[in-house]
Amino acid sequence: MHIFPKISLRPEVENYLRESFVNKEVVSASSKEAAERKFEALLIHLSHPPSFTTVRVNTHLASVQYVRGLLLEELQKFSGFSIPVLQHPALPDVLLIPVTGPRENIEKRQCEVVVGAQCGSAVLRGAHVYVPGIMAASKFMKAGDIISVYSDIKGKCKKGAKEFDGTKVFLGNGISELSRKDIFNGLPDLKGIGIRMTEPIYLSPSFDNVLPSYLFLQNLPSAVVAHVLNPQPGEKILDLCAAPGGKTTHIATLMQDQGEVIALDKILPKVEKLKQNASLLGLHSIRAFCFDATKALKCDMIDGTEGAPPFLPESFDRILLDAPCSGMGQRPNMACTWTLKEVTSYQPLQRKLFNVAVQLLKPGGVLVYSTCTITLAENEEQVAWALRTFPCLQLQPQEPQIGGEGMMGAGLSLEQLKQLQRFDPSVVPLQNMDTDSLGDAGREDMIWLANKDCIGFFIAKFLKCKNTEGRVFQK
Repeated sequence: MHIFPKISLRPEVENYLRESFVNKEVVSASSKEAAERKFEALLIHLSHPPSFTTVRVNTHLASVQYVRGLLLEELQKFSGFSIPVLQHPALPDVLLIPVTGPRENIEKRQCEVVVGAQCGSAVLRGAHVYVPGIMAASKFMKAGDIISVYSDIKGKCKKGAKEFDGTKVFLGNGISELSRKDIFNGLPDLKGIGIRMTEPIYLSPSFDNVLPSYLFLQNLPSAVVAHVLNPQPGEKILDLCAAPGGKTTHIATLMQDQGEVIALDKILPKVEKLKQNASLLGLHSIRAFCFDATKALKCDMIDGTEGAPPFLPESFDRILLDAPCSGMGQRPNMACTWTLKEVTSYQPLQRKLFNVAVQLLKPGGVLVYSTCTITLAENEEQVAWALRTFPCLQLQPQEPQIGGEGMMGAGLSLEQLKQLQRFDPSVVPLQNMDTDSLGDAGREDMIWLANKDCIGFFIAKFLKCKNTEGRVFQK
């Protein structure tokens, strides 16, 4: 069942996406009506959270079973009853926690708080409401009041408003930690929890400071990526667009922290956060740099800083290009205000980064390309372009293969589509999970649902052949 409307998009963006999903190849393989139904189902799924919270265990510091035991204790404190924690059979360092909801019959309170869309999405995935996310609060709100929390999904609420009559979605109830005066008293550095959620629509554990050295909160497809890259101890790996470091730290962990992981990102606070995460997880093989990855290829032999970017061609055994993208696979996302120009702006940047990655990769090396978006242009079309542009690249099967095959429409063969992984949440109906259904569900059924009902995501894996030169892409 769905309790939220489908994701709100600008008409030109929705039409652009519809044309991709109802393209000639897709329609010829099924029917226009079936393609339209699938697209509409996807738009509804995007506004709802996935059915499972996924956490990755830092196996560098502890075993999965040890951490699972600690997590079960924490979840007992959180909910007061036993919540199952499943170890993923194909991703042995991943644990799955089911999300219960949507919960009905939560009484809406007279005192209200309106939060921004990003904060609202975090609440639906288990977070409390932090002060910076609060846009409006009822006039007489005091600390200790029971508050109904709403999300301003279209970004129309003015900061400091006392009421808001625009489009808003009910997220549940919580207890205010601060008064309205405390929240809007003009102190820009006021952070911390503003509303502690006690009756959320979706009951998902908060992972704020929960086993921080042992667990990394990560969407399931994001945890698949490093396994597909398959880094080996002693190798030199490049993560071209690394922050905030979930995949970077996963790579280092799978290498048993032996070798070198170079992580690049051009935004300094994100690089600092990546370094903090690596330190917290006890990983020493990661070297992070604030650097524009499009300039990571050294064009001459002039000596620079040893080991720092830019790098000489064919310097890396494996490269991850988790590319900047339109992010339209993220869930929950109830509204996207981007223009069509913004949504379509990523393809040229991705190709520029891809060109750098191919040249930095050693012959015989592996390149993994991934995005957290659903567009054909940023996914299958990029694969088709790469295979045309770089004869040295061969598309490779992936292990583990958890997502579905690629989408038709980019001219790829059926065999090539089978070698891709597209995570499409619309392939299963939206779930209504409660404690009774959790007790009745079998383990295999729950694993299957976790694999399907996740964020929208895409992964492609390439091998750079040793005897074929690829052309350098020109902008």
